[in-house]
Amino acid sequence: MKLAIDSYSYHRYFGEIYPGLEADPGTRLTLREFIDRAHALGVAGVSIESCFLPDPSPSELADLRDQLDALALDRVWAWGHPSGLRSGDAPEALVDLKRHVEIARAVGANVMRICCGGRRTRPDNWNDHKAKLIPLLVEATRHAERYDVVLAIENHIDLLADELVELIETIDSPRLGVCLDTANNLRMLEDPAIAIEKLAPYARATHVKDIRAHRGSPREFAFWPSVPVGRGLIDIPRTFRELRKHGYDGLLALEIDYLHPDYDSDEHAIAESIDYMRRHLA
Repeated sequence: MKLAIDSYSYHRYFGEIYPGLEADPGTRLTLREFIDRAHALGVAGVSIESCFLPDPSPSELADLRDQLDALALDRVWAWGHPSGLRSGDAPEALVDLKRHVEIARAVGANVMRICCGGRRTRPDNWNDHKAKLIPLLVEATRHAERYDVVLAIENHIDLLADELVELIETIDSPRLGVCLDTANNLRMLEDPAIAIEKLAPYARATHVKDIRAHRGSPREFAFWPSVPVGRGLIDIPRTFRELRKHGYDGLLALEIDYLHPDYDSDEHAIAESIDYMRRHLA
């Protein structure tokens, strides 16, 4: 397993700011600058959120691949933030997903994280939800096979652990797995340790995230802000053991979304998290 950073950890610096929860930092990062920062922190890979590079030109993709190759950084391409296939209600999004499979291949990523939906798109009825998603995922997986890319479905506050396992096992393809977000199922009020145990055997990518309770309703996103890894409710050492037990050898990609108001520096939270992960990976 290799330490990595997901570019969403710098989402405010790419211009995405949660209304009413976060402030504009007043400065912006380019993707090249993010990659340089990741390299300076000594990680071995990056997960690149395509939402911050929505329509790259062939020359931009070639430059990106050259930079990653020069720095010897492994990479995951990430598609679908914030709502992806909208829980099956946006079949037209499949065209963009397929396009990004080809982009992933162009930048040298053999894994692409995808989102089937988000917390706002999850329907009440699982059977209907599954019936809408399966044909879209089957077609997406066939396309990924042609480009030698593995699709990794994130548990994106839209799927309970058993539901995500059911999707993976129903399609039953070596080109389809899970992007295991360590914290998102707690945001759905599932026991995170049990969710991680269920999803770890299918992991093809990760978001290593730690959260703790803040205030308001536990059914709301703002109740569960991110904290530096090791300071929240997620048992990260146990997570690493579960992944290792199942032979996972991919990226352990730090992700910080809405940072807890007690922490006023994204940079410090990221650096502290990487240090913690490095110690426990060793």
